[in-house]
Amino acid sequence: MNVGIIGANGYSGVELIRLLQQHPYAQLRYLASHSSSGKLICEQYPHLQRIVDDRIEELDINEAASKIDLMFFATPSGISKDLIPAFLEKGITCIDLSGDFRLKDGALYEKWYKHTQASNENLQKATYGLPEIFREEIVGSTLIANPGCYPTATLLGLAPALENGWIYPTNIVVDGKSGVSGAGRKASLGTHYGEINENMKAYKLGSHQHIPEIEQIISVLSGIQHPITFSTHLVPMTRGIMCTMYADLKVETTTEELLKQYEEYYQNNFFVRIRPLDTWPATKEVLGSNYCDIGIKVEERTKKLIIVSVIDNVVKGAAGQAVQNLNVLNGWPDETGLTFTPVYP
Repeated sequence: MNVGIIGANGYSGVELIRLLQQHPYAQLRYLASHSSSGKLICEQYPHLQRIVDDRIEELDINEAASKIDLMFFATPSGISKDLIPAFLEKGITCIDLSGDFRLKDGALYEKWYKHTQASNENLQKATYGLPEIFREEIVGSTLIANPGCYPTATLLGLAPALENGWIYPTNIVVDGKSGVSGAGRKASLGTHYGEINENMKAYKLGSHQHIPEIEQIISVLSGIQHPITFSTHLVPMTRGIMCTMYADLKVETTTEELLKQYEEYYQNNFFVRIRPLDTWPATKEVLGSNYCDIGIKVEERTKKLIIVSVIDNVVKGAAGQAVQNLNVLNGWPDETGLTFTPVYP
């Protein structure tokens, strides 16, 4: 299958390049970026020298459509919604890594992302690309909205408990922590070395754009629409997300019983690993991989379920999940081209 990347010069774009180089059935045929057009990708990222020497193009939709079967959009939010309709008209399948098609309610998108919404037709056409939960919907779709990084870790941790009615969906608290690569490559005051080194800080409390995305899927899983408490923190590491969730239990149960249920829920999903009793995952243990590691604890004293979920935000939180969606779309095993052992230490 011939594929292309728009936004190839960003962190998600270059991670897509790394992953697709190892994919047995996908050939990278087109790289585009407005800000880096005319340059070789290895000029932008010297680690690609003698591996990928392709030139980054200024986007030409007709030229791109003549070369590819599927396009990845690794663009900032607010861009893909204006480009994707033209590709869909030409029969090109689109996987969007931005937030432009994740929310079914366009008014919510405008409120949280501060951009004009995509057409309602395409918003309803888009499939939310979390394969572990929406596999059947992904198969046959022509427009995949790749989930956000925080929502991926959060929803994979919560899904079994929500679907099985073990927790109340009305009082969920999510404590999220992310490395600085989640902010992208563009320099900013908040993410340069002197600001983040030996430092940890909260940001976008109550206003993070991933909040409505998480709430939307929680309502799908539980049947109840209710706000969550979601706090985000920037930590001094390059990659990784840890989300710790707290929810009130509806049932009398033990950690051992729920661990068995979690393992059964994800038994056919290659990239979700459930930690044994009284062990909890760390971000370093999924670095560079497409795994999501989950640990749980029934806190009998407070009657709460505590869930710890970790991912590499650039892989399972972005490019790796996009390639996983490529695999699901084509009926290939999820792990095709993605069997990277985490980098440790």
